[in-house]
Amino acid sequence: MASGTTRGGLIAAAVTVVCAVTVLAAPGTAWAGPNPAPSAFATPAPGTTPTAPTAPTTPAPSKDLQAVRAQLDTLYHDAAVATDAYNAAEEAAKKQSAALVELARKIVKGRERLAELKTRAGAAAAAQYRTGGLPDEAHLLLSDDPQEFLDGTGRVLQGQKATKGLLTELTQTQQDLEQYAKDASAQWQKLEANRKAKAKAQKRIEQQIAAAEELESQLEKQEKERLAQLEQEAARQAQTAWLDTGVLKGAQGKATTQGAKAVRFATAQMGKPYEWGAEGPKTFDCSGLTSQAWAHAGVPVPRTSQEQWKQLPHVAVEDMRPGDLIIYFKDASHVALYVGDGTIVHAPRPGRTVTLAGAGSMPILGVVRPGA
Repeated sequence: MASGTTRGGLIAAAVTVVCAVTVLAAPGTAWAGPNPAPSAFATPAPGTTPTAPTAPTTPAPSKDLQAVRAQLDTLYHDAAVATDAYNAAEEAAKKQSAALVELARKIVKGRERLAELKTRAGAAAAAQYRTGGLPDEAHLLLSDDPQEFLDGTGRVLQGQKATKGLLTELTQTQQDLEQYAKDASAQWQKLEANRKAKAKAQKRIEQQIAAAEELESQLEKQEKERLAQLEQEAARQAQTAWLDTGVLKGAQGKATTQGAKAVRFATAQMGKPYEWGAEGPKTFDCSGLTSQAWAHAGVPVPRTSQEQWKQLPHVAVEDMRPGDLIIYFKDASHVALYVGDGTIVHAPRPGRTVTLAGAGSMPILGVVRPGA
C-alpha cells in the first residue's frame, strides 16, 4: 500500500474519530476521554497484511485536510459559544454576589434599627404604666395644680403622636427585614443556578478544546503546515471577496478620541495568548479583549460578544469607523475591534495569539458602536 494512500486513510479516520468525540461531548453525554490512535480504525485493503503506518513523504490530499479544517472550525466554534455562556454566567454571578452583600448590609442595619425602636417602644410603655393608666379627667381632678396639668396636655399629645410614629416605623422596619430576607433567598438561588451554568459551560469548553487538540495531534508536521496554508488561503479569499463588494468605498469614518484609545489598547496586546474566560492582562478571549479595550477608553461595554451585539447601537458596515466592534457568525459567538483599512484586531481561538486579520475573513453578522 502506498504511503500517501495509507495517510489518506488515517486522515479520514481522524475525522471519524473527532465526529465521535463531538457527539460524545454533547450536553447530557459523558465524554469518554482521549480517542484511540487513528491506526486502530484504518481498514487494510483486501488481500493485504495490516502493517504499521509509515510517515508520509508528501502532504495528505487537500480534500482530507479540508475535512479536518472543517471539523476544527466546528469544535473551536462550539468552544467559543460555550465560552460566551461561561462569561455570561460569570458576570451574572458577580452582580448577584454584589446584590447579596448589599442585602446583608441592609439586614444588619435593619436589625440594629429594629432593636433601637423596640427599646424606645418599651420606654414609652413603661412611662404609660407609671401614670397608672388613669383617664385625663382623673388626672385633672387629682392634680394639685390644674393649670400645670393643662399646660402639659400639649406635651402629652405630642408624645402620643411620637409613640404612634414609633410603632409605625417599627412595623415598617420588620416588614423591610422580611422582604430583604426573601430577596436574599432569591439571589442565592440565582447565584447557585449560575454556578451550575458556569460549570456546565466550562466542561463543554474543555471537551471541545481537548477534542480539537486530539485531532491536531494526529497530524504530521507537513500536514499541520499545509493545514495552516489552507486556513490562510481561505481567509484571503474571504477578505478579497468582501472587499470586492465595494463595502469600504467612500468610507471615511474617523475614530473618536475614545475609539482611538480602544484601538491603541487592543493593538498593544498583540502576541498575547488566547485563553477562554480571560480579560487580561496577560491573556484574553475575544470579548475579553474588546471589553477591556473600551474599558481602558473609559466606556464600559457588556462582557460577552452576544450581549455586545444585543445591547450596543448597531451601525451599517459601510459606515463603521476605527474602534467599532464587528460581530461574527449568526450566533454572535465572536467579536473583533475594527482598526481601519479593512483590518481588525482580535483574539482568535485557543492556541493562537491576539493578532491582526482581515475584517471580512469571517462571516460578519453586524457592527456595533460603543459610546454612541
